Amino acid sequence: MKYLTLLTGCGLWILVAACTTTNNNEVADNSVTEEEPEKRKYPVAADNGKFFTVGDKQYLYGGEDSTQNFDITDYTLKDKQFHYGIGRERFPALLKPEFIDMSIADTIFEDTVRFLFLNLDGVRKAYSIKDLTRHEVVNDEVNGKPVMAAYCILADLGAVYDRTLLDKKFTFALSGYTYYDDAVWDGMDGFVLWDRETESLWWPLIGEAVSGPMKGSKMKVLAEEYWQQTTWGEIKEKFDDVQVLEPGQDFDRPAEWPKYTDIQLVNEDGESVAPRWGENEN
Repeated sequence: MKYLTLLTGCGLWILVAACTTTNNNEVADNSVTEEEPEKRKYPVAADNGKFFTVGDKQYLYGGEDSTQNFDITDYTLKDKQFHYGIGRERFPALLKPEFIDMSIADTIFEDTVRFLFLNLDGVRKAYSIKDLTRHEVVNDEVNGKPVMAAYCILADLGAVYDRTLLDKKFTFALSGYTYYDDAVWDGMDGFVLWDRETESLWWPLIGEAVSGPMKGSKMKVLAEEYWQQTTWGEIKEKFDDVQVLEPGQDFDRPAEWPKYTDIQLVNEDGESVAPRWGENEN
């Protein structure tokens, strides 16, 4: 009996028994044995000194400047389930995104490229997943309404959010961490965000703030009739007046940001957790 071992792109090992006839005419078993793929391993933040205490406060590393560290005292997650810790300004989460018209975009994107598409108050905008993979968060506004396009490549989570919470505008960025919970989103890692106004941490896979003044507050996924998960080809078929996020943007990170000091938490209506990719293709 001969054995052939194959390795797929996802790291899945398959052992295939090749059917041969031996001298005594014994025929090999044609069964295929498929092993469970090993879960990908990421750097564990707690093992790399990203958590520390000062007095009675617990902190999470946020950057080389000590003022960038996150106060996570009494937070709701578990230290050992945080991964990475590269610093909170490493990803260019856009604050003032710029856009190109469709004719230029059509020279850049193939029809199969995935997009988040926003159609709100007569304004149509498109954010490619290719560019969102780099930015992960785009803070935007439509006719004065604050919104956020966000995408996490590890969880394949992509959605458009309302940035108005508790009647206040919030501005989101990447913390430099991912987090997982075996009971959430099939145990996948997902990005951890923070807001510039209160420096609370947010985990979109459960749709809420997990530390800081906003702890326990829900995120707000924009009503699904206003946005969809789609492709460039589908956008072109239906519309001819779409603003497309310009690729390759960057900016100087702000050294400071106005803070909210009068937060009063209340429950707000609406969806807080994004739909899986393909569940909002209306």
